[in-house]
Amino acid sequence: MYIDRGLRVRAAGLTVPEDGESATDEALRALAEPRRRAILRLVADQELPAGQIAAAFDVTRTAVSQHLGVLKNAGLLHERRDGTRRLYRARPEGLAGLRAFLDQMWATSLRTAASLVEAERGIFDDDEATG
Repeated sequence: MYIDRGLRVRAAGLTVPEDGESATDEALRALAEPRRRAILRLVADQELPAGQIAAAFDVTRTAVSQHLGVLKNAGLLHERRDGTRRLYRARPEGLAGLRAFLDQMWATSLRTAASLVEAERGIFDDDEATG
């Protein structure tokens, strides 16, 4: 690990933005709550009014409204107004940063696992053997 200009930390090929408030961070925080994940599942393939979303949960409408606000602020929900109704639909593109982060983590883990197996078997890259 080392400190790098423009980045807080660079470790194992992963970079962390200095601001710490990236869209991926917000998406992760929003998805940490089980009801929010359930809301996203409800509106993944259909647009639903807030009242219908709230009816699916055993909590107050105010609580569901707060969850909707968190998901919307994290870029995971699209809100459309139709008169006095608010309709919600999931924004799959809101998960793009999170998907890229997980893909990067997975690729790094696979490279690390492959290196460990190769080291255990005595297999080294040409660069490592000459170094």
